[in-house]
Amino acid sequence: MKYLTRMVPVFLGLTAAASMAHAQAGPVFAYFGAGSAYASSNGQQIDTFGDGNLYRAPKLDGTFLNFGAGIMLTDHFGAGAQLSWRATQGDYAGLKYRPLFYNFDGIWEPLKSKRFTPELRAGIGGVSVRYYYNQQYCDQFAGCSTSNQFLESSRHFQVHFALAARIHITDHVFVRPAIDAHYVNDFFQFGSNWVPEYNIGIGYALGSE
Repeated sequence: MKYLTRMVPVFLGLTAAASMAHAQAGPVFAYFGAGSAYASSNGQQIDTFGDGNLYRAPKLDGTFLNFGAGIMLTDHFGAGAQLSWRATQGDYAGLKYRPLFYNFDGIWEPLKSKRFTPELRAGIGGVSVRYYYNQQYCDQFAGCSTSNQFLESSRHFQVHFALAARIHITDHVFVRPAIDAHYVNDFFQFGSNWVPEYNIGIGYALGSE
């Protein structure tokens, strides 16, 4: 995924910079998680290949993976970033598709303890919906093979909100349940601009809460 490979260095850079700064600020943390996201179908019937056959636009669902990092700049305020993407390609009106969400957030921790810290997040970012065409070729010499060709992508601006908590099982390792809400501008591929996402992750923190 081209967008994923472009964004990962940004997140790794954020984590590295935060690590160097954590002595002057609060804890630095990173996490990896899995869950699901949902948006209804727009109900459209699409003549994808121009042959008169109509394909129904699907709802957005499936397993999503996410990676994020953050740094607390004061006792209660910090900054973070997150990537979230569909783990596998889904079916979209005769094609395959994979959405990717990315966002940069402000973080507010209204209270904290050694073992439990809630996070409230708000920020902005983007969404890339990428489309692919799967085709199978067969002949009597080489048998059958499948190609997966990238066709195009659709990009959208998003506003992101999240409610999460870091539940520490050791001084450094934590479990992180989260509810994310993505408001995607003109998300016409689906039936709603709002995309809720539910996930749980595991992470590692440097510094004390």
